[in-house]
Amino acid sequence: MAVAVETPLKFASTEHLWITLKDGCRLAARLWLPEGATVTPVPAILEYIPYRKRDGTRARDEPMHGYFAGHGYAVLRVDMRGSGESDGLMWDEYLRQEQDDALEVIDWMAAQDWCDGNVGMMGKSWGGFNCLQVAALRPKALKAVLSVCSTDDRYADDIHYMGGCLLNDNLWWGTIMLAYQARPADPDLFGDGWRENWRERLEQMPFWPALAMHHQRRDDYWRHGSICEDWSAIEVPVYLVGGWVDSYTNTVPRMLEHLKVPRKGVIGPWAHIYPQDGTPGPAIGFLQDAVAWWDRWLKGKANGVESEPMLRAWMQDYMPPETTRHHHPGHWVAEQSWPAPGIEPVHLYLNQDGLAPVGGTEAVLSLRSPQHVGMNGGEWMGAGCVGELPGDQRQDDVGSLVFDGAPLNEAMQVLGAPELELEFVSDKPVAQLCARLSDVAPDGKALRVSFQVINLTHRDSHAEPTPLVPGQRYKLKLVLNACAHRFAAGHRLRVSLSSAYWPLLWPTPEAATLGIVAGTSRLTLPHRRPQSTDGSEPFGKPEAAAATPITQVSPGSVKREVTFDLVDGSVTVVTDTEGVFGEGRQRFDEIGTEVLHNIRRDLRIAPDDPLCASYTCRQLYVQSRPGWDIRIEVTTRMHADAGFFHISGELDAFENGARFASREWNEKIKRDLV
Repeated sequence: MAVAVETPLKFASTEHLWITLKDGCRLAARLWLPEGATVTPVPAILEYIPYRKRDGTRARDEPMHGYFAGHGYAVLRVDMRGSGESDGLMWDEYLRQEQDDALEVIDWMAAQDWCDGNVGMMGKSWGGFNCLQVAALRPKALKAVLSVCSTDDRYADDIHYMGGCLLNDNLWWGTIMLAYQARPADPDLFGDGWRENWRERLEQMPFWPALAMHHQRRDDYWRHGSICEDWSAIEVPVYLVGGWVDSYTNTVPRMLEHLKVPRKGVIGPWAHIYPQDGTPGPAIGFLQDAVAWWDRWLKGKANGVESEPMLRAWMQDYMPPETTRHHHPGHWVAEQSWPAPGIEPVHLYLNQDGLAPVGGTEAVLSLRSPQHVGMNGGEWMGAGCVGELPGDQRQDDVGSLVFDGAPLNEAMQVLGAPELELEFVSDKPVAQLCARLSDVAPDGKALRVSFQVINLTHRDSHAEPTPLVPGQRYKLKLVLNACAHRFAAGHRLRVSLSSAYWPLLWPTPEAATLGIVAGTSRLTLPHRRPQSTDGSEPFGKPEAAAATPITQVSPGSVKREVTFDLVDGSVTVVTDTEGVFGEGRQRFDEIGTEVLHNIRRDLRIAPDDPLCASYTCRQLYVQSRPGWDIRIEVTTRMHADAGFFHISGELDAFENGARFASREWNEKIKRDLV
């Protein structure tokens, strides 16, 4: 965790202010100002997200934005329309209305007496997405962005779909949004009318888990807000940050390659967390680095930021595959440009007897995985929780096709995205494939290094999928997730293929048998040779401003269980948390408000019956202080038959123990080759 330090400048914060837009909608904001800014204006930084500045992101905002203010920046943290204390309604993520509102906010900031007219925009996750989207609209005052854990392609790299497969996290995320958006505005800030505003939000709320399921292929819904549709639209410098345990890391090398503006990227060992608090460690002095970025592009300081390596990455070493780890061994490497000219392809063929530099005799190997293969895949998105990381891959290798290489004579570094070229056949029109690259230690333990999944009907296009013709041979090029890993001498590389990956993916309507053509299929690795600068320490120790005072009311917990029913053969996976990420019940002392968000997920499947798959997600959200107690209860359920997804939800909202409102949803959504 970042250590609180004294900042060069004193600063003050304004708990709440209104920004009134042209249509009369008021957006709620918090403001941090360095001392003297109203006399000598300073550049301003915007973070614009829907997660409640008052009691949702307070713990993260205070030390980070206070740090920026203490280094000479005005910082504005804005709740989007329909969230927190802001007016209006929210209908979906990344709508044009969201972006248009941001343009007005940036204009408003540039016109304030404390702003010198130069604005930067930053954010993580949703905020990382929208700062890129807003930059593509080219507001005059926006001079640079800093995007953390984000994507340039909403279909390929977000929480709804992966490789054209439906992610089970879509239901988890949609249920979280039901709970989040069911929270009322804080009456201490919103004032009279907060109940009427709350009731309207509840009555008008969309059924969040179903929104993305109406767009199962990459249509205009996904093209909107995906800046990869037009790289040239971004004309300001971009700083990109990712983590190897996060799910959005592919964005960093892809954008470094395609953008033409000044840019740099950092990928550490972290989960979906700002790097000053990054876990698995080591965390870095990210806020110092961010200040240098803002100093260069918002203040015009000649500090050499533009001459730094384009990419810095944490080159990871093998460690035993434990599902919880607080530190991942490795060292920093740097590349002055990306793609890096010194990275060369190494080919390994998938032969009947394992991985080899040359192809072997052609043979078709049968693959039909039990539906529960994937139990040791970990969470789609690491968030710094216990038990969330991939476990020993040997357990998932049972039911997979496995190709091992010979023990390495010398260490081998990989930096970038491995690629798999496969020839295959299927006996069903819809099928899935999961490919995993693992580091196998001499004791046999297998650490997952990279993976990728593909809905094979999307083999040629995510926009125009086509069913497979049973028995027909196809060629597939599958790009695995970007990685940085050092395979030690004596270790083996392993490629594992499975036709299912539960509970990460919703299964296909029928269990397919694939034929993988050995001897011609091959893996291509981005081989990086060590450089003299490897292992240098480019970052300082993690710093931040003082944290907001928090009292731990009850301890948090995370429970993860897998149960095998020996009667019917079914497998049930349960995750049960006190606190959305296991943080328990906490009180924000400055505002006297307690917050608790519990989640339970139950996912069940049988090894040979994909249509028996079911998923139930329950959430409890509490925000409370003397005289004001809010409780939100949400349950969503999902199952499918051969032709349709069936998804339902119930929501109950309570004020001081009395039911305030209830909602129910039931949707039947046609399967579109998924």
